[in-house]
Amino acid sequence: MEGNLATQAVRRWFYGARFEDFILQSSSEILGELTQRTGGDLDLTQNNAWQEQIAILKSLRLPASEHSSAKIYFEYTIPRLGRRADVILIVGHVLFVIEFKAGESQFNISALDQVWDYALDLKNFHDASHGICIAPILVATKAKPQNIELQRTLHDDDLLRPIRANADDLHEVIAQTMEFLTAPRIDISNWESGRYLPTPTIIEAARALYAGHSVESISRSDAGAKNLSNTSKAIDHIIEDARCAGKKVICFVTGVPGAGKTLVGLDVANRHLDKNSSTYSVFLSGNGPLVSVLREALARDTIARASSDGITIRKGEARQKVATFIQNVHHFRDDCLADERAPPEHVVLFDEAQRAWTLEQTTNFMARKKNRPGFDQSEPEFLISCVDRHPDWAVVVCLVGGGQEINTGEAGISEWLDAILNRFQGWEVHLSPSLSESEYRSATSLEKVLALNSTKQNHHLHLATSMRSFRAESLSKFVRQVLDIDEDAPKTLNHISARYPIKITRNLGIAKQWLRDQARGSERYGIVVSSQAQRLKPHAIDVRVKTDPVKWFLDGKEETRSSFYLEDVATEFQVQGLELDWACVVWDGDLRFNGSGWSHHEFKGTRWNRIQKLERQIYLKNAYRVLLTRARQGMVLVIPQGSDEDPTRAASFYDPTFEYFKSLGLQELA
Repeated sequence: MEGNLATQAVRRWFYGARFEDFILQSSSEILGELTQRTGGDLDLTQNNAWQEQIAILKSLRLPASEHSSAKIYFEYTIPRLGRRADVILIVGHVLFVIEFKAGESQFNISALDQVWDYALDLKNFHDASHGICIAPILVATKAKPQNIELQRTLHDDDLLRPIRANADDLHEVIAQTMEFLTAPRIDISNWESGRYLPTPTIIEAARALYAGHSVESISRSDAGAKNLSNTSKAIDHIIEDARCAGKKVICFVTGVPGAGKTLVGLDVANRHLDKNSSTYSVFLSGNGPLVSVLREALARDTIARASSDGITIRKGEARQKVATFIQNVHHFRDDCLADERAPPEHVVLFDEAQRAWTLEQTTNFMARKKNRPGFDQSEPEFLISCVDRHPDWAVVVCLVGGGQEINTGEAGISEWLDAILNRFQGWEVHLSPSLSESEYRSATSLEKVLALNSTKQNHHLHLATSMRSFRAESLSKFVRQVLDIDEDAPKTLNHISARYPIKITRNLGIAKQWLRDQARGSERYGIVVSSQAQRLKPHAIDVRVKTDPVKWFLDGKEETRSSFYLEDVATEFQVQGLELDWACVVWDGDLRFNGSGWSHHEFKGTRWNRIQKLERQIYLKNAYRVLLTRARQGMVLVIPQGSDEDPTRAASFYDPTFEYFKSLGLQELA
């Protein structure tokens, strides 16, 4: 029974009614509506769970004044998480998110995090929920009576910590919560028609896309953000035009850190997974940790979704199934070396294309590892040549991050442009106008490519707004200003600090506690450091100890090797392309502020040595750029105290850097 309170653009629930109508309607009718929304495919466990939830909620006693205005919703969809909350109940000025654990007598941490995550998703991404009071409740139906604990968080945003209740406590929890919180009544009509503007992590996005969701349903669509679907559609148009016209095209998609370049690539590849299709495509990445983490996340999710449908899938089978969705570029390269025929894919998407190898690096690798001395192609040239083997048509899509080259031999985008100029001028080129910006370091080659008659610029191929740090779209701008010693950095910090806290401290213990205090639900936090941070061992940080990125990014709070434990740290190589909700960046003496700029150092033997080579200075600076743009919601910088007794950790290596950040306006944690 649906109340006529509003005309919804999107109905996100299986069942919704005024609470008084819900009470009057028979349980079998309600169950029938819920079952109908599933398409009639319902297992006995879900049927029994709904019957128990309906019975408990029908016995609920709301204040008499609220019966006619309260509204209840079953199976409310949370798009970013790809799940449904059991029940949303709006009573007066409070929205309750209620999750039931039928037959349970305990309140486990994962279940509490689950209901908190649902509430957080509404608070952060549903525009009509930003300013309202939200109370998450976990109901363990067989638990003993609970002491009702109502607690706010440090965020002070009218979202309570999860409340524990059993089936009989629920009415008292609601009554006490309504007394505890004060706010204007919720406009239910406005709430129902509110827009959902999610910004998923790349792991969440990959899971959703692989499960069949569209990029539009899991990404922001507000006018303030660059619409990812526009870029996906532009690439689709390029692919279809190339196929119909029988031509070969290379296009370059640019974007600020966290803008969604990888998501665009995954979206396009996911829609062209059919090997029998003429537009069969493959998503390739040279970022080993990213490939490993996404593959494992998809495999785990495949197993979990199958299990919920009563199907058993072995992990090996699930991993094999997802392997075709995300592939390592080096495996693609090796296949093309071994087989001179055209690859099966007409469309090849290269993620983080700026990290492809120079001619020198490729030549050395081929001689040492592949027994191919005298190899005379850079990695971009060879990869394009592989796709060029198709006699009819082909499309190469390069997803490019500016200022993201972090390792020896990474060519930047200029090597791709040089390959076009030297060998593939017959290919049509589509590129983002933003490729001319300084961090792409391609000015000379770009000017020549732009002069080609076959080159076309397309503004839809640039993603201008960071989706990662949804609380601060200008974070990448601030980080660039910090690293460029730009005098406008304090102004940008002032603009973002209200919603995106950036703190500083000299005490790692204080920083760890700040992370724990900030994180809510399953929000992920961890410590990141430069791979050159060799003198953090007195703080129990040793970058030489290998961190498993899969366990670090995917495992839960009980796993000692997960990021949550704050013991293992990740470097720029493990975190590039991935993200945390809250990050602690620990600074070492490798990159030091010297009063007017940065000095670059590496630790060898018993001392720090200056890095003289410009290319390696850029890699180090970019490493910190990667670290400083990992956090979606906030971060704390730790710049340790030096030691008079240790010449490798002299105070002069750290103090000027600390003072520089303080001068920008960062608040120090005591």
